Amino acid sequence: MVALLRQGRRPNHIYAELLEELGSAMSLLETELSEDDGQRALFSDADPAPLLEQATADIKRWHSDGMGLVTVLDGSYPDNLRAVHDRPALLFVAGNLQARDERSVAIIGSRRASEDALARARVLATDLAHRGYTIISGLAAGIDTAAHAASLAADGRTIAVIGTGLAHSYPPENAGLQREIASRGAVVSQFWPDSGPNKASFPQRNATMSGLASATVIIEASPRSGARTQARHALAHGRPVFVARELLEQTWTQRLVARPGVSAFSHAHELIERLEALRERETLTA
Repeated sequence: MVALLRQGRRPNHIYAELLEELGSAMSLLETELSEDDGQRALFSDADPAPLLEQATADIKRWHSDGMGLVTVLDGSYPDNLRAVHDRPALLFVAGNLQARDERSVAIIGSRRASEDALARARVLATDLAHRGYTIISGLAAGIDTAAHAASLAADGRTIAVIGTGLAHSYPPENAGLQREIASRGAVVSQFWPDSGPNKASFPQRNATMSGLASATVIIEASPRSGARTQARHALAHGRPVFVARELLEQTWTQRLVARPGVSAFSHAHELIERLEALRERETLTA
């Protein structure tokens, strides 16, 4: 799979679909090698061995650096993420993913958050952690950092979904927090470990974060925030979106809460009640 993603000609989520259909990475590799579509060959000498050897060496090095790899064929691939259409074929993980992470909430918002918003994020993350929810966020400054830190302080589980490779910390001042999350929860990336930040990687990260979480909560955000991007992904994934009522002064949030699947909340206990009601409804439906 590593060799395919490095040399292949298809989007990542297409590889995920093909991998699940064929049931084998080697079968997918053989299929790619046998295709003749008039473009350059996937492997110039039609011999995958050198690339597979390189992939094996890289995987061994990544493992020695504390990075695991999970594909959509692995049982440890998150169930929530497996259910969405744009899931990545491969995840890099520092730490460990657990089945209990299906019961999770993404808490997101502005990097330059107000003190009131930071306080709300901490209270919500703490209360959710005490109720057994895994807190998911993006390890950015502001709301993300507050949510991760509060979850850890409450002895809860938290997952950071980052927009760089695992060898990087962005922002750099969160390197220590990233290590602590990896030791007590998980840090997840869909990008090669040495990949740095770029404009395309963070929207992709938001899609993966939405897929991992059973719901997304926006604490504070501007019209150009990545939180707005994640809200769109969450609705496309069929996941509920909750918006702090303080945000309803903005036009974009007024439009957002008018959409099916989006609602505003005032207090942490109100949000938790709605989440529990949704889970109960899903259980009864199943």
